[in-house]
Amino acid sequence: MPKAVLVERIADVRRRIEAAALRSARQPGSVRLVAVSKFRTVDEIREAVEAGIADIGESRIQEAEDKRRRLPEPGLTWHLVGRLQSNKAKKAVQIFDVIHSIDSLELARRVDGLAREQNKKQPVLIQVQLAEEESKQGLPVSELFADLERMTRLPGLEVWGLMALPPYLQDPEEVRPFFRRLRELRDTARARGLVGPAFGQLSMGMSHDFEVAVEEGATLVRIGTALFGDRPASEPSWLGGAGAAGEDGR
Repeated sequence: MPKAVLVERIADVRRRIEAAALRSARQPGSVRLVAVSKFRTVDEIREAVEAGIADIGESRIQEAEDKRRRLPEPGLTWHLVGRLQSNKAKKAVQIFDVIHSIDSLELARRVDGLAREQNKKQPVLIQVQLAEEESKQGLPVSELFADLERMTRLPGLEVWGLMALPPYLQDPEEVRPFFRRLRELRDTARARGLVGPAFGQLSMGMSHDFEVAVEEGATLVRIGTALFGDRPASEPSWLGGAGAAGEDGR
């Protein structure tokens, strides 16, 4: 993709975020654009950074490790937006500044212990299962508040907020109730005093529905194809067989 096209796409997404924020009487600066760079080259990511991107989202541990090593840009924040398997948690804590996909109390405790071993307080978001989809991970809503209170007490974690992967529906308006529900869960957790002062972020919204997500309170939107174009149909050969890590932003 020509760099000029990428620059214009980034500007267009930022304009749409700003307009959606203003429609809901929010400050546009309260929304962070996380550029999801799965299968994208280091050169593409570097061009996005030169165009003002400061948050990079990856869903595969090995791929992210290689990219971060080759792109040691100061000021970048690296987000794990895909599923985290427990056996890859140690590497994830080493690589990522923010983990969006803590989907169980067991995984939270695992990340807590690893973070403390590395003398790190790991920012995380708790993934909530808002729809009954077998392919989606996340804490059931019925268990959220009890587990959230326990997670907040773990000294190696800084619980930033909640994340969700709603069903993919062609009409973004049909996804709105899921975004609204996540915001309501965040607000309830705050009102009950279950969380610390860092809590408040909502990671929700991807390329086809991020404007609705922002209108409903998203503070982190995970955008891939709206910035970089369609993904390759299969893993690019230059990745050298990096292992899969699950779902991510689009």
